[in-house]
Amino acid sequence: MKDGNRGNFRFVGDYSSPLFRADSFTRMIFNIFRILGDLCHLLSFIVLIVKIKQTKSCYGISFKTQGLYFIVFFCRYLDLYKVLLNPSRLSSGLVLYNSIMKVLYLSMTLYICNLMMRVSPYRTTYDRNGDSYKVVNWAIIPAAVLALIFRRHTGNFILDYAWTFSIYLEAVCIMPQIIMLQRYKEIENLTSNYVVLLGLYRFFYILNWINRYTTEGRAFNWIVWISGIVQTILYCDFFYYYAISKWFGKKMSLPT
Repeated sequence: MKDGNRGNFRFVGDYSSPLFRADSFTRMIFNIFRILGDLCHLLSFIVLIVKIKQTKSCYGISFKTQGLYFIVFFCRYLDLYKVLLNPSRLSSGLVLYNSIMKVLYLSMTLYICNLMMRVSPYRTTYDRNGDSYKVVNWAIIPAAVLALIFRRHTGNFILDYAWTFSIYLEAVCIMPQIIMLQRYKEIENLTSNYVVLLGLYRFFYILNWINRYTTEGRAFNWIVWISGIVQTILYCDFFYYYAISKWFGKKMSLPT
């Protein structure tokens, strides 16, 4: 976010920012788009864990997507150290809420990765051959380079770079999962529900940004907006075939 005094992006994760005053938490509670986005995000984790546990299989689930999401959350939430160093910050409702969500996202993603790689019988069902997206070439390196060239500036290079890198990387995290599902003739309901919930999370967050831009005078952060729009576009094709499958009561499949 632009800081009118310094002419650069304000560190949204900076708990000393006015954004984290008590009244910010009140505004967030009444921002239905933010709440719906967070609920969809949490539900996506729950649906995926239920799918793996119920079927005793992670077939059709991309470990590369889960790994990318863990990198995203780890880089974006480096600012959690401020809460660890000064727990009194948790007296702010918004700081407490954000901190809880950050810990949940990190821990649930790590839990899913652990199930897929280390826990039997789940790890034996992971389709390594189907999970073939080249994440280093087509996700990590491009995001890393873009973050060097175009990033926010708040005076802390490490946090600024890590945050910007996570924004770019999240835009393409779903690609390994979608490409993997294109290889299958049919997609399990819980797996498709997981992807749709992730798409809805991003869609509601875009509405949240629009709402805050129009009602709170939030400055336009083009890095977040463009990355979020790109991410949402990647879900559009999946949404279409998901809606078709539900309308006609058929198993979902994607064109190869």
